[in-house]
Amino acid sequence: MMLKRSVSFFLEKRKKGEMTVTDNVPIRMRVKFNGKRIEFTTGYRIDSDKWDSAKQKVRSGCSNKLKQTASQINTALSRYDADVQTIFQYFEMANTVPTPEQVKEAFNVRAGADKDDKRPIQKRLSFWEIFDLFTKESGKMNDWTEATYEKFASAKNHLKDFDKGMTFESLAETRLNEYVLFLRNKKGLRNSTIGKQLGFFKWFLRWANHKDYHQNTAFEVFRPKLKHARKTVVFLTEEELTRLKKFPIPANKQHLDRVRDVFLFCCFTGVRYSDVYNLKRSDIKGGYIEIVTVKTMDTLIIELNDHSKAILEKYGDIAFENDKALPVVSNQKMNDYIKDMCELAGIDEPITLIHFKGNERIEEVAPKYSLVGTHTGRRTFICNALALGIPVQVVMKWTGHSDFKSMKPYIDVADKIKANEMERFNGFGKLP
Repeated sequence: MMLKRSVSFFLEKRKKGEMTVTDNVPIRMRVKFNGKRIEFTTGYRIDSDKWDSAKQKVRSGCSNKLKQTASQINTALSRYDADVQTIFQYFEMANTVPTPEQVKEAFNVRAGADKDDKRPIQKRLSFWEIFDLFTKESGKMNDWTEATYEKFASAKNHLKDFDKGMTFESLAETRLNEYVLFLRNKKGLRNSTIGKQLGFFKWFLRWANHKDYHQNTAFEVFRPKLKHARKTVVFLTEEELTRLKKFPIPANKQHLDRVRDVFLFCCFTGVRYSDVYNLKRSDIKGGYIEIVTVKTMDTLIIELNDHSKAILEKYGDIAFENDKALPVVSNQKMNDYIKDMCELAGIDEPITLIHFKGNERIEEVAPKYSLVGTHTGRRTFICNALALGIPVQVVMKWTGHSDFKSMKPYIDVADKIKANEMERFNGFGKLP
């Protein structure tokens, strides 16, 4: 919905004979909407002859008795106007027509004024209050998941640990560099994680600049060189997948049987954990499943193969809560159980992981089972599908990937698999 409104500024009227050209007159703001009118004090005063009533601002070059210049006062008035517009946008998004009291309270909270509006509107929202407003608004606009809220809560904690008194004006290139060093040396973060933290921070700063909370754009050109290693794509090979599928579950760990089925379903369809968790019987359409993904809200049609079809048929006559198609446990439990299961099945190939802290290259070696989780199923499907020669465009239709850039790591893995398989021809035709 669209709420029609108008914002105007004017000098407070005085009784006849009280005003002269030298009077210091309060500047007031009036908001009209839906046939209603609200007035606010701005906290600024100006001589009546220094006020341009047509342009609703202080005449250029003038100042008041407190030495506040026309530029300072007019900038503040523009900010108040922007605050009002933002408040009405909130109500529009909520499809709600506010009462005058709601608008007044929202403005006073935003401006930091007392609710009774008895004192001048001087105090502005703090850096952290603006950050909270950003997460609230952006979360609602972009339908953030709980995980995304947690990421920005963590980003805020890092920033507060760095400088509790942070201001937008202080964020010059030097200060931003100091923040990078803080994340590396004090927080012990890897370069890849520092890059993500800077991304979150820039997202907030860009939003705040767009909302006119600051005019400091130094962050836009701040691009520190952070060395990155190519991300290791952990997936199960055809041999490992077969071994896991045929592995006899121990009698004392029968709970792993259902976990294995759900994990294998991901390995043979490419669906994310969130989507297999929400998969309902009504999503099964004979030879394919049709889902609306939780992460991107894309509608995907994924054809079933013999493996995925057999898993669905195994649980076809078992009733699960909310008409779910498969017995999916929590993500945390499933991650733990998958590691346990893969360790029992002997999927323990040593994997070398490389990352950087500053210029320091760090290598770690871990058994594959310790790196496997729910998302490994999706990676396993993509890598094996490409290795089988299925066109990347077809795989992207199944997985919902929208660009080739995000598929590049998987394509590289598939090319490596193909190169290794080609070596089989070296012994072709040779007698033993």
